[in-house]
Amino acid sequence: MEEISLKAQQIFSIGNFSMTNGLFLALLTGLVLIIFAFAFKDKVKMIPGKVQGLVEIGVETLLNLMKSVLESQEAAEKYLPLIATIFIFIMTSNWLGLLPGVGSFMFESGHTEVPLLRSPAADLNFTLALAIISVVMTNLFGIIALGFFTHAKKYFNFSSPVNFFVGILELMSEVSKIVSFSFRLFGNVFAGEVLLMIIFFLIPYVVPIPFLLLELFVGMIQAFIFSMLTLVFLAGNIAVHEEH
Repeated sequence: MEEISLKAQQIFSIGNFSMTNGLFLALLTGLVLIIFAFAFKDKVKMIPGKVQGLVEIGVETLLNLMKSVLESQEAAEKYLPLIATIFIFIMTSNWLGLLPGVGSFMFESGHTEVPLLRSPAADLNFTLALAIISVVMTNLFGIIALGFFTHAKKYFNFSSPVNFFVGILELMSEVSKIVSFSFRLFGNVFAGEVLLMIIFFLIPYVVPIPFLLLELFVGMIQAFIFSMLTLVFLAGNIAVHEEH
């Protein structure tokens, strides 16, 4: 049975830069999405085919959901690239990490063999980076929408001791968002990988299929939850902060 490693394993290094199997699959995910985007762009038609129709339904559904949260069609269209990119990238990386044989390609690193590919979200570094991007971007859009000083007043308000204390709590909540984002996604994806590894080792044929389908669903749900939480935090940051 393959060794269960809590952290992503290094497959090679370039100077001081280490390439892990999780980062390698994340780069492959980006490459797959870029190739699909360019290929799909050239096939867009006025009368959509099946693939284009599904994509348009997905975009329209996401836009309607964002509109209900942001209460503005213009805002939904403006921030769609951020939310859609987060959702698509996490879901695709989760699904690619579940492909049969992904963990079977071995790479010799030093005197040991490690899997060449590993689901990026099963690496805490990856989920931490995504969480930081999410929190930073939602605050950046808040600054753009309201202005630096108006947005900063949410965290640094000296109008009264109570408002100052509330601001400190808001600042601490931003840090807690990074932690909760990181561990929620990492925990669910890593646990799913461990479950599948054990099931495939004990009963390697028909029995693992329902578990594999379940993890495909979980991979999509985790991407949806991450992107929707980002949307909710974005809505809070671009809204006018009222004095309390």
